[in-house]
Amino acid sequence: MKRIFSHLLAASIAVGTISITSTTQAAPSSINIQNILQQERAWAGLNTKRIKVSDIDWAYSEGGTKGKPVLMLVHGLAGSRDNWNRVARYLTPHYHIIIPDLPGQGDSKVAADFDYSIPNLTEKLRRFAEAIHVDQNLNVAGHSMGGAVALLYAAQYPIDTKSLLLINSAGVFKSANTPYLKDPNLLKNFIVSKPGDFDRLFKIATQQPPFIPNELKVEQEKLMISNVTNNTKLVEQLILMSKSFTPETFALAARSIDQPTLIIWGDRDQIINVEAAAELKELLKNAQEPIILKGVGHTPILEQEQILVQHYLNFLNLLK
Repeated sequence: MKRIFSHLLAASIAVGTISITSTTQAAPSSINIQNILQQERAWAGLNTKRIKVSDIDWAYSEGGTKGKPVLMLVHGLAGSRDNWNRVARYLTPHYHIIIPDLPGQGDSKVAADFDYSIPNLTEKLRRFAEAIHVDQNLNVAGHSMGGAVALLYAAQYPIDTKSLLLINSAGVFKSANTPYLKDPNLLKNFIVSKPGDFDRLFKIATQQPPFIPNELKVEQEKLMISNVTNNTKLVEQLILMSKSFTPETFALAARSIDQPTLIIWGDRDQIINVEAAAELKELLKNAQEPIILKGVGHTPILEQEQILVQHYLNFLNLLK
């Protein structure tokens, strides 16, 4: 079953949160975006750390108090750990928070021939969790493509995974009715490769977009363009493998997951339609009734983070 699940979740498709992300490859700018990011992490109660695990140089944010329950937050396609800062602000007073940049995203560095498939990303995430000693009794949360990684993580490591939070999560759904789920090749449209792409993508991903000053939007676009090679490889992997699997095989594997699960979805998601939330709930053995956020798009972690966090805290309190 583990082997089956690894292959099917590689078919999961989605776009990650759009926010201020980081990379060391960006050209010099008129503002110091790295300082801004560091200030935002500090505001959220997070510190930046690095660790080398095998062939990956991981960048990650850590906050809260060691010894408290651990929450690992996983970002989506073309995103970074900083996508979670608004959410983490409300979690660090209560929990030990770990937010990695996935391999080849944000500030995490990999070799040019890195395998971006979902199974490999998940296996590398496990090695990362072991290296920083948070692999036991772990609460895993994932947004979009990060939800696919979180699902596979729970399936592969059920004894060590305490709970799941899935936010507008990727999957292979019967209820798929958006262009991006029907034709995975359209995921190429989410690659920011030239000026103007950021605004176009931002409009698709959000219904209640947070305010971002234009100067920061320009710098964000430059950063995403600088990472176009890695993002293109990741999208190509998702397109290739999404053509090989069906909702039936996805369902077969998802039913093996029995960890307590909270599902949260924006009802105006243009990328992964809201009907997928009910479908996921029926597949997972121990999922609560999905929380549907009205008037919210694909990025609740940016659009309605306070409401999202309150539901998550209530869910975590039930596990105590």
